[in-house]
Amino acid sequence: MTGGKNRVAQHVADLPKSGIRKFFDIVAQSKDVVSLGVGEPDFDTPWHISRAAVTCLEDGGTHYTSNLGTPQLRQAICRYLERRFDARYDWEKEVLATVGVSEAIDLAIRALCAPGDEVLYHEPCFVSYSATIKLAHATPVAVETKVEEEFRLTVAALEAKVTPKTKALLLNFPCNPTGATLNREEMHAILAFCEKHDIILLADEVYSELNYEIDDSVPPSEQPKLPSFAAFPEYRDRVILLNGFSKSWAMTGYRLGYACGPVDIIDAMMKIHQYGIMSAPTLAQAAGVEAMDQGDNDVARMRREYKKRRDFLVPALNEMGLKTLMPKGAFYLFPDVRQTGLSSDDFCMNLLKDFGVACVPGEAFGPCGNGFIRMSYATSLEKIKVAAERIGKMLKSL
Repeated sequence: MTGGKNRVAQHVADLPKSGIRKFFDIVAQSKDVVSLGVGEPDFDTPWHISRAAVTCLEDGGTHYTSNLGTPQLRQAICRYLERRFDARYDWEKEVLATVGVSEAIDLAIRALCAPGDEVLYHEPCFVSYSATIKLAHATPVAVETKVEEEFRLTVAALEAKVTPKTKALLLNFPCNPTGATLNREEMHAILAFCEKHDIILLADEVYSELNYEIDDSVPPSEQPKLPSFAAFPEYRDRVILLNGFSKSWAMTGYRLGYACGPVDIIDAMMKIHQYGIMSAPTLAQAAGVEAMDQGDNDVARMRREYKKRRDFLVPALNEMGLKTLMPKGAFYLFPDVRQTGLSSDDFCMNLLKDFGVACVPGEAFGPCGNGFIRMSYATSLEKIKVAAERIGKMLKSL
């Protein structure tokens, strides 16, 4: 028997379950389904990266590391960030290895926020943002982005939501679920906004390498630097860079991420990490070193494949009558299904049950996502072509 007290904390009981996972519980029970739903690369981790983990295991690398991560990994992160983004950090004091980017986000918000603080974040967005903010007993404040503006985050929209209680801004570009990106001028404007209002910027850049404006006809070593909020020296004390290995190097199962930022904030994040996690997986850290030092060509190869899939699927959907922007980053599309007269949830359920294609309803990424659906093209072109044919049949049936 249970007592009269609530066994589960109210702020946890009030959290909704992930809209993505709830939907894919249904997918798991379905047969002959082409999934355009899960945001996970369909590529295996390149073998030379996994081999580094195997070598670490063979050499007895089965012990804790420093709470911050191994020196080798933190040094590799700094080399990579300088080479690809022109962003510079002190590996000894300004870098923390985490269990995926999700832990890095959680640590940053918990280190920064006290009850009553507000955190701005854009919608549509990754499903965990609002929940993570609430779990830190802070208040999430959504800033809507619009299809008419290609889902880009504007300073005007931020100014409409900022208050004296605003402590931080959490954003993700290239964006899951919309594929939207920001250019350097837009990044600079957002940083100036943060400076004006004394706000810390939490930049989730896990899709930063999946930027389709990169010219992969030239070697990675000759490509221009990628845009990053961490690449503005005048604002470096205001930015916490959050990134990881899952998307760029197809290392989702390794659960490895990192945070870079001002010494005082990284130290505060490390204390929470120290008590809750101890250290990121040792074998994953060894693989991370190999990925960052030797994995540029692997990223370029996978990026080229994603681009081929995108370039097939976007025109196909538009020809069917589903208005779909051409994303410049990540591996997601966010088609507009409002013209069908169906809600995004009904559209996805119909598409799954009657035509065998799985997508995610847009409202899983925030209320303003209703009327849109998320499609991931992190699956083979052959499967994408089958999915497109089935989507076309559904639209004709309507």
